[in-house]
Amino acid sequence: MNLNVPLELHNSFKSITASQGENMTDVLLEFIQNYITKYASPAPRQKGRRR
Repeated sequence: MNLNVPLELHNSFKSITASQGENMTDVLLEFIQNYITKYASPAPRQKGRRR
């Protein structure tokens, strides 16, 4: 995934994540996972015999 981010925003994000002892990738991955969890449709139920 490539993302075009204004330099000032990138530098601020990098600085803040570093000051929190985290890296940008981990923070972004956590955000993406939380976003998916919040907005994803429930998994469709599989049809078939009940057990």
